[in-house]
Amino acid sequence: MKLFLKDGTVIEGTSFGAKTPSGGQFGEVVFNTGMVGYVESLTDPSYAGQILVCTYPLVGNYGVPSPECFESSKIHIAGLIVSEYCEKYSHAKAVQSLGSWLKKSGIPAISGVDTRALTKKLREHGVMLGALSENDKPRKFLDPNEKNLVARVSVNRKRTYGKGPIRIIAVDCGMKENIVRSLTRKETTVIRVPWDYDFTKEKYHAVVLSNGPGDPTMCAPTIEHIKKAMNAKKTILGVCLGNQLLALAAGAKTYKLKYGHRSHNQPALDVTDPGKCYITSQNHGFAVDGKTLPKDWEEWFTNANDGSNEGIRHKTKPWRSVQFHPEASPGPTDTAWIFDEFIDELNRKKYE
Repeated sequence: MKLFLKDGTVIEGTSFGAKTPSGGQFGEVVFNTGMVGYVESLTDPSYAGQILVCTYPLVGNYGVPSPECFESSKIHIAGLIVSEYCEKYSHAKAVQSLGSWLKKSGIPAISGVDTRALTKKLREHGVMLGALSENDKPRKFLDPNEKNLVARVSVNRKRTYGKGPIRIIAVDCGMKENIVRSLTRKETTVIRVPWDYDFTKEKYHAVVLSNGPGDPTMCAPTIEHIKKAMNAKKTILGVCLGNQLLALAAGAKTYKLKYGHRSHNQPALDVTDPGKCYITSQNHGFAVDGKTLPKDWEEWFTNANDGSNEGIRHKTKPWRSVQFHPEASPGPTDTAWIFDEFIDELNRKKYE
């Protein structure tokens, strides 16, 4: 199998996943620097449309556990690229190999690639369109960001979790399961709705905007519903794509990062508490332009590596969001307090 990049680069390796379609498997080639967590990453809907390069040299050594450990119901990446694939896995919870799972899921994968050199190319050039194929070079490369990827990965019907007095609308733009787990508590009812669902017609006290793939400007209906929630003065928390959607609803702008942030060790500086830095899990290719925030908004977090925005909040209203993943899975749980703070604020309002 070969990896074809839009710049003409061709990289050959060994297939260990599913066969590619006759025209090739297309995607945006991106890299993740996490050492572990490939199961959670592959089932993260934010990876829809992307061919994932794992920079850690050995992948597959602990196999694949049962589905309750997944972050969604299936694999969302378009393809997988690794340096060395470990077919003989070893873990008490493993039920199958990574290769077997990929084959059953119809996802192509290639090993024997110099992922260090490939990552260096992506860092210098920026993320690049590519295709995995067992045949000749594709005639054209398809850009997944030209489509509404959120519509592809969102739930298609309303779902409810819990029976508590605090009613939280969770807008599913590609929501990871651990966000639902983090919000579901004895005092909450979590109402998970599709990305374009008009949740303003529901009885609710707060809104959580989830993570998700692609260009946030594709989610025009979601942005309009957020504006309605803001007019109603509802409490709002955004995560990852939710940070970008809240910013767009507030009147700010977003842009595409050169190669994005995809790892478990991204340092996020708390702008409002100088000197405090959190190590966070991240997976995104777009970001908020902090300079375009209206005067009644402020940056909450920034990335210590490149200075890009990692969170925003309103100066007086209960509206805030973060670009990283407080729910982790995979990655550190250093910022899990953000969900606790959100729930505590709602508890203080004593909803009945």
